[in-house]
Amino acid sequence: MAPTQAEVDQLTQARDQLRDKHLHPTAERPATVGRGIHHTALLSSDVERTITFYQDVLGFPLTELFENRDYPGSSHFFFDVGNGNAVAFFDLPGLDLGPYAEVLGGLHHLALSLTPEDWSAARERLDRAGVEYQLESGTSIYFTDPDGARIELIADDLGEMYGSKIG
Repeated sequence: MAPTQAEVDQLTQARDQLRDKHLHPTAERPATVGRGIHHTALLSSDVERTITFYQDVLGFPLTELFENRDYPGSSHFFFDVGNGNAVAFFDLPGLDLGPYAEVLGGLHHLALSLTPEDWSAARERLDRAGVEYQLESGTSIYFTDPDGARIELIADDLGEMYGSKIG
């Protein structure tokens, strides 16, 4: 159920207080200790179907496929999503995993940045593959992958969201 207007106002006030307390001006912000996201790992129920979707439909090349060191017989495989970043997958054969679910601490969606030209080409491939999606703000496409994970393809530059700096 959606929050009431009074609840929205309280949430807005709490967010403003958090921003004032924790968001330092760019010139005063310390440098990060991170080098980037090495990989984000998702689950796959069908390795070949996942490879076909991420490589052939979305345009992210498969870069590695080997046995998962933590689960004998399981595959661990990676796709290049640009700038040294990867999206990885595990299949976990023999485990009775349920369908994708949005839970606290879980994945809401994975946003992947593409140039406007590559974004348009990916949209055409999604259309050809019959993948249903939601178009937002003219620069974002939201859809689910074959296992139900929500994916966003966004034509904004890294470090920007809808034309505003976020980094």
